[in-house]
Amino acid sequence: MSPDLLAIAMFVVLLLAVFLGHPLGFTLGGLGIIFGVIGYGPGAFFILTNKTYGLMTNYVLVAIPLFILMAQFLDKSGVAEDLYESMYIVLGPVRGGLALATIVVSTVFAATTGIIGASVVAMGLLAAPTMLSKGYQKELTAGVITAGGTLGILIPPSIMLVVYGGLIGMSVGKLFLAAFIPGLLLSMLYLLYTFVLCYIRPDYGPPIPMKKRTHTTAQKIGMTMKSMLPPLFLIFAVLGSIAAGVATPTEAAGLGSLGALLLAVVNKRANWKFFKESSYSTLKITCMVMLIFVGANFYTAIFMGLGGGDMFERLLFAVSDNKWVILAVMMIIMFLLGMFVDWLGILLLCVPIFTPIAVGTLGFDPLWFALIVCVNLQMSFLTPPFGYALFYLKGVAPPGMELGHIYRGIIPFVILQVIGLILIISFPELVTWLPNFIMN
Repeated sequence: MSPDLLAIAMFVVLLLAVFLGHPLGFTLGGLGIIFGVIGYGPGAFFILTNKTYGLMTNYVLVAIPLFILMAQFLDKSGVAEDLYESMYIVLGPVRGGLALATIVVSTVFAATTGIIGASVVAMGLLAAPTMLSKGYQKELTAGVITAGGTLGILIPPSIMLVVYGGLIGMSVGKLFLAAFIPGLLLSMLYLLYTFVLCYIRPDYGPPIPMKKRTHTTAQKIGMTMKSMLPPLFLIFAVLGSIAAGVATPTEAAGLGSLGALLLAVVNKRANWKFFKESSYSTLKITCMVMLIFVGANFYTAIFMGLGGGDMFERLLFAVSDNKWVILAVMMIIMFLLGMFVDWLGILLLCVPIFTPIAVGTLGFDPLWFALIVCVNLQMSFLTPPFGYALFYLKGVAPPGMELGHIYRGIIPFVILQVIGLILIISFPELVTWLPNFIMN
């Protein structure tokens, strides 16, 4: 069988296996071995060994378990509870105020976690019961919690950006700086939509009754400062140390873990159960990530070696020779894959194939292309049928909030994410300005 046919068969079998629900890490590694042996013979095992050893010696990837540990510490430290309580009091009197507070807290929480599971679950437990008890529409409640939670995978420190940087050898610190404005742009779009919607339809997000507005302006300012300082301290410790050149992303991840632990100690949450649950969750998530990483790395090496990358390039240029049309096709492919495949699998499969085409052949800026890929993959957490954020929320949702409410609630926020992606594509300075300003 010719290498081109092997590459096509390899890709088709992968899609079939994913749609049948087989575990992604084992599927990628297994197909890599099977087609590697067919294409290369026993030499495929030397490729597997070499690729795995390369991952083991990649210093950047050490940041992954450290950022996950930081997220676990922070999730159990009580910081989100304090921040949401103060935002509830400050924004509650406004129409849709609790929804706005949820987005604000999710944005701040995203800048201190790096994974979405912690954000969606925490806000689902904190905000969903409160919003529903105050008469908020179920769809709006589900939408702001899931969309706000997905910011955790984009706003630095982000596990996605660490994986991206380690995958293609790009500066993780530069990726962090580049992702900051796009992440805040999406947050602002969510806030603007929610404010306008609740202004037009007050029954979707009624304000707190006048008789319950007992706090003075001074008290609100004090509560906001007190609840904001801990996460801002953590954000400064992680991102500030990277931007200032004091620490590498890996060292900053260790510093962030220590900072999150100190916050848990200050809030008197650091007991044996706290350490046990945080450590176990970190171990489980890290093993899952690295298993997919090893399998995808080997799969991609065999696929590219068989000429799969060249085949994809020929297919894309068969569609059009206009670079913007080709970019649109890439984005659509990743968007559609995001409905069925985990973001990590898409990242590890598509980036090694698409990046040489986008950067080398089409001449796009590598940093800009990296961010539009990551913004696109953020949508995979919201798009049915397998959006992880939807099921995270369903697992902790209060009685009465069904999966149908969640599915309907995410539709306008997916549209907002598409608008955000179009804005970032149209105005590359949204990505490139901050890293160029700070690092140059």
